[in-house]
Amino acid sequence: MYYVYFLGSAKNGDLYIGSTENVERRVALHNLGKVRSTQYYRPWKFLGCEEFLTRGEAMKREKFLKNHQQKEILKKRYHLL
Repeated sequence: MYYVYFLGSAKNGDLYIGSTENVERRVALHNLGKVRSTQYYRPWKFLGCEEFLTRGEAMKREKFLKNHQQKEILKKRYHLL
């Protein structure tokens, strides 16, 4: 299974969207500062995820959600605004 996951920054309230096969491991890497794009906005809180059968489906969904308009909708859903 593949997942699209959502993280909220406790430092600045930003929303991060990513995809992975192992959500727990990936969130841990974010919080350890091992992911360059998120290392300065730690700690990250896991907000939720969506499950997909293939990596391609997960990546397609991740790309769609990273669209500015969709990201703003997610920020409202998770009360990050």
